[in-house]
Amino acid sequence: MILSNTDAIANHSTTGVWGNITLDMLFRRAAQKHPNRLALVDAPDRETWTGGKPRHLTYSEAEDEISRIAGFFAAVGMEPDHIIGLQSPNTVDTVLCMLGALRAGLIVSPFPLHWRHSEILRALSTVDAKALITADRVETRMLGDEARDAAADFFSLRFVFGLGSDIPDGLIDMGPMIAQNGDAFPEPVVEREGVPANHIATLTWVHSGSEISPIPRSHNHWVSTGLMPFLETRLEPGARILLPYVLCGITGIGAGLIPWLLSEGTLHLHHPRSLSTLTDHARSIEANYVLTPGPLSAHLNGALDGWNTNTVATWSITSPKPLNYRAKGVMTDLHVLDEYALVAHLRGHSEEPVPLIPGNQFAPSTSTHGPCLINIEPVEITENFSSKKLSTEINYHLKLKGAMVPDADWPSSESHFKFFTNELGEHGLITQIPVGVHEVTRAIHGFGTPGQRAPGLLELERLDEIYSEFSGVKEAAAFLVEDELMGARLMVAVVPSEGLLVDVEAFYAYLDASRVSLTMMPHRILSLRALPMTDDGLVDRQKLTRRSQPKQTEAVA
Repeated sequence: MILSNTDAIANHSTTGVWGNITLDMLFRRAAQKHPNRLALVDAPDRETWTGGKPRHLTYSEAEDEISRIAGFFAAVGMEPDHIIGLQSPNTVDTVLCMLGALRAGLIVSPFPLHWRHSEILRALSTVDAKALITADRVETRMLGDEARDAAADFFSLRFVFGLGSDIPDGLIDMGPMIAQNGDAFPEPVVEREGVPANHIATLTWVHSGSEISPIPRSHNHWVSTGLMPFLETRLEPGARILLPYVLCGITGIGAGLIPWLLSEGTLHLHHPRSLSTLTDHARSIEANYVLTPGPLSAHLNGALDGWNTNTVATWSITSPKPLNYRAKGVMTDLHVLDEYALVAHLRGHSEEPVPLIPGNQFAPSTSTHGPCLINIEPVEITENFSSKKLSTEINYHLKLKGAMVPDADWPSSESHFKFFTNELGEHGLITQIPVGVHEVTRAIHGFGTPGQRAPGLLELERLDEIYSEFSGVKEAAAFLVEDELMGARLMVAVVPSEGLLVDVEAFYAYLDASRVSLTMMPHRILSLRALPMTDDGLVDRQKLTRRSQPKQTEAVA
């Protein structure tokens, strides 16, 4: 399925950024060149957080399994452009299934691990998915059981495939298909119209208010996205890459999976449990490239000083404002613009991320002769927009266009995106991402609103309704408190019914039984006699925030 229009395809192809090679073909090319090179390695502690023993495969071994998985999907009746959901932690098996599905011509729709029944069900039905791949468990959560329950409520789902060692009844065990000695399925011949790399490869997801919306990306979109960190970090052939981000969005795929495919190196999978385990893992493999949340990057960069590791500090639009830090080793700042795009810049000797000059962004950033992968322009906000200020005034949104930027809606879903076509016929996207723009230099100094948004959340008013439905709660109000690591933490203030006290354990048990997303579990519960209100009769969430953040209260006073 090709959704990009012919003008966009012609433009990106003329510049040389878009080509003819799909993601699974990138892997096959590496397997042909380096059959005995180590391709994929599980985390050594895999058995402690998901089923199955740790695996490691060469390119030749992994290539055989990818082809066999593709053949299996075709054999059970999955056809090109069918949607297959994926919710699984970072394992070798997850990567193999993703590449096998792409080789079969399927469109992979990866789901965040924090999603539960309601989000998965909405996503499956929105795109009319035909199958779902899931792990048996991740830590204490039984993903396999949850996937089976979702399938029971979505009758159009034909298959639920399971990864791991404890697959529940009702799921098809993928083990025999990915085992090195399993029965072989012939690789399918996928007939495509036009260039295969222009066909949609994935559907990732973005929150639009209280809704979730799919973002279609072609193979060429993904290659263009991965080129940004690949070229900026100067990844060498055969690089050792450590990936702690799940393959469910632009960070894990665009800044992890794709640079690995382009470097033809070794991808070491990691499940984040603590900063110390990530540091130890990086040292044990002598990693050349490690993705890490921006707020933790200084600790990791300092711990890896002298290890020839490029620490890639990932800053999302919900991250806190970066603290000043002069890198001891090589550090690259990666600005992740929700699920729309990403921009990478070497930190160099600066103590803070390098401001971005609006306009064309090249890779590497110091060269105007490299490929232009994205154009960024701040657009002045015309509607009322109240938010916490960054170091500069936030009165702009972000307009994006370029080879990595999504350029079409998914046909069967309601549009939540604002696309545009300029006078040159170039297509782009106007986002709702606020940016801080210096009034003199016009440089972009920050994306998003620290402390004002948390990842994966519904609108706070919708959370109020969910929390208020708990027995014994008269009123409830969700609010956010700025956090130096998370950006923002979710909390809730509750007013108990008369004569009652709120049972905290029972409250969390109610949320768990309601199968809400893990991001909707509040970090703290405040019990109040009454909710503070504004003069307009609305809940005063800022007052709740100040009450829970004493230092900020002193500053405001």
